[in-house]
Amino acid sequence: MADTPRSGPRADEQVVLLVAGLADLAVSTVGSAVGTVRQLLRRSDGADIARDARQDLMSRGRIALDRHTVAPAHLEVLAQHVLARRATCGGDV
Repeated sequence: MADTPRSGPRADEQVVLLVAGLADLAVSTVGSAVGTVRQLLRRSDGADIARDARQDLMSRGRIALDRHTVAPAHLEVLAQHVLARRATCGGDV
């Protein structure tokens, strides 16, 4: 790679560099995760940590769903309530 032209690495070299970089990132991430899991398994409050992690993941999931869903129109919701109330009250509303 010392004789690489000034225009940058060729396409095949770029692919190799990207794959090598991704592999290095994956290995370091997995190693870090394994170390964290080992530390958590040594703790005596593992059940509390698992419960807190579950609650955190559920909260994150709720936030993610709220971020990507479209709320119904406010007036549409009110109109549906009025129609439901009319249906149960016999049209007296």
